[in-house]
Amino acid sequence: MHVKSGTRIRSAVCSSEVMVIQAPDADADIRCGGAAMLPLDEEPAGDASLDPAAKEGTQIGKRYMDEGGTLELLCTKPGEGSLALGDQLLTLKEAKPLPSSD
Repeated sequence: MHVKSGTRIRSAVCSSEVMVIQAPDADADIRCGGAAMLPLDEEPAGDASLDPAAKEGTQIGKRYMDEGGTLELLCTKPGEGSLALGDQLLTLKEAKPLPSSD
């Protein structure tokens, strides 16, 4: 799937929805719960099921990134599935500490 910044996509196996903040230049295999994610307006097929190995869940308002920093997603609706780029699970992006005001 080719995505760009601002694209909204949804999971085919749970209630997760995300917005793409940063996307790679090439096509990306973005998955949630082990299944490929779909455009927001597309309904999932009835045969997809949640992979037990990808069941960590997503949290609303949190950002998720791949190791290389090429893909960043913002969770707009939480769900049971874990986000991944191909087989690589995305990690929760930590907030940068603010500098001290001493």
